[in-house]
Amino acid sequence: QVRLVESGGGSVQSGGSLTLTCAASGFTYSRYCLGWYREQPGNSREGIASVAVDDSTTYADSVKGRFTVSISSDRRTLYLQLNNLEPEDSGIYYCASSGWECTTVPDIWDWGQGTQVTVSS
Repeated sequence: QVRLVESGGGSVQSGGSLTLTCAASGFTYSRYCLGWYREQPGNSREGIASVAVDDSTTYADSVKGRFTVSISSDRRTLYLQLNNLEPEDSGIYYCASSGWECTTVPDIWDWGQGTQVTVSS
């Protein structure tokens, strides 16, 4: 059973930084992607950044140049460095995995429980 555990969320002021971590385990599929999604009140869950099975990365346009996604060499830990945070970045950040693609919600096979990020102005 896949287990994804997020940590590192918190409250920061605008312009601040956070690092999110996702500990991943229990994979039954040999190749997988990992990604970060964000959910905000009244909005659908959206993809923020992901690492594909070939280690290529993708980012939502809203976070390009500010957020950086990375993965450990054993592919068991996923990171998201959030810099120059804005109030619009607030939300619950979820770690996600799939044996196919991690760029859209329908592609996702497993989800973490989420970690809250709150950015104040």
